[in-house]
Amino acid sequence: MAVTSQHELEIVPGRRRPYLINAEREAEARGFYDFPIVDVDSHVTDGMDMRRLARYLRNPNIARMFEKYRGVDLRRVHMNWNLGDRPIAGRSKAYGVWDDLPEHIPEGMPRSAARSAQFMDRTGIDYLVSFPTITLTLGVNPQPEMETEVAGALNRWLLEEVVPWDERILVMPTLPVSDPDASVEAVLDLADRRNVVGWMIAAARSEPLHLRRYLRLWSAIEEVGKPVAFHTAPNWKERPFEVMGRFFPAHGLGFSFYSMVQMTNLVLSGIVERFPGIRWIFIESGQSWVPFMMARLDQQYRMRSSEAPLLRRLPSEYIREMYFTTQPFEDHTLEPEVGRAIFDLTNGPRSWLYASDYPHHDFDLPGMIWSLPYLSQAEKRAVLGENALRLFGLPAATPTRERRMAAGR
Repeated sequence: MAVTSQHELEIVPGRRRPYLINAEREAEARGFYDFPIVDVDSHVTDGMDMRRLARYLRNPNIARMFEKYRGVDLRRVHMNWNLGDRPIAGRSKAYGVWDDLPEHIPEGMPRSAARSAQFMDRTGIDYLVSFPTITLTLGVNPQPEMETEVAGALNRWLLEEVVPWDERILVMPTLPVSDPDASVEAVLDLADRRNVVGWMIAAARSEPLHLRRYLRLWSAIEEVGKPVAFHTAPNWKERPFEVMGRFFPAHGLGFSFYSMVQMTNLVLSGIVERFPGIRWIFIESGQSWVPFMMARLDQQYRMRSSEAPLLRRLPSEYIREMYFTTQPFEDHTLEPEVGRAIFDLTNGPRSWLYASDYPHHDFDLPGMIWSLPYLSQAEKRAVLGENALRLFGLPAATPTRERRMAAGR
């Protein structure tokens, strides 16, 4: 039986798992409440009542699935949920952190919104871009209508039930790109909704997104002017990963793998050249793979540029104009000079965006960036918030500090 220390009880009366106590102390000690911090990747829907989501589904057959099955059964049977033992048989808090809720939640407030608000209050984060985790494998679902229906329902749920509770919660609605027409409709319908700052595409998919049927989508995104993000995920069912016999290489390599595939397709097909107004973000892939991609694609392009006739520059020049979130941050495994080299090669002072991936088990707090010895204070602030403020057109405010002051903290 777990034992809760008296010290913990004094810190947070009645709470058994004070996950964010040290994070709050760090935020106060390092002044995180005094300058803007933007978290470009957090998650909001795990553990939600799937029956609640059913009301937003338009297809009655799919809605019945959500009404009939428990969440875990629905994910396993109908949502193509990934294989793999994320909690390592309980040795990692892969899912326990979902229980970290405020002691008092206003009536009607979704647990996800309450959890996100508490996370920002305790860490000094001022804006939180939120994604529904269950959309990340929709791109490999053998039923295309599942992606269209579930993505649309989650977008409506976020905008109608989560965002209204806290103006700091931002969303990038999921585009069901297996249905380009539905994706264009989502872009045009949601572009002016409050707190919509861009668009998300699940990177784990096999559609060649350079085909003619997608051109209208890229044109609509460019016209609207908000960035598009590829949020990646692992898939142990992918044949190259099946031969490894362990989950951790599928998890470790899979996140970067799908970003590599989508980036290569975007660049070499000329989509980045044809639609120069689109800003591209790659989420949850780390950073060390990016210099490899720059070097490898440049080397191949110099030998066979005829296979990428739309390009007017080296592939690396397009890549250096893209954006990359920091989580999972790989720097702690590298020598400082190597970390600095990756930062410079990937145009980090402009392109790196802080991300936590909260509340997943491997989330990164702002202190991960603030502790880097090879970044100046100006560069740390750029990564933690200023780059995202510019990218999303957000006000340079510190609403979390204002909330704390109003609460007398």
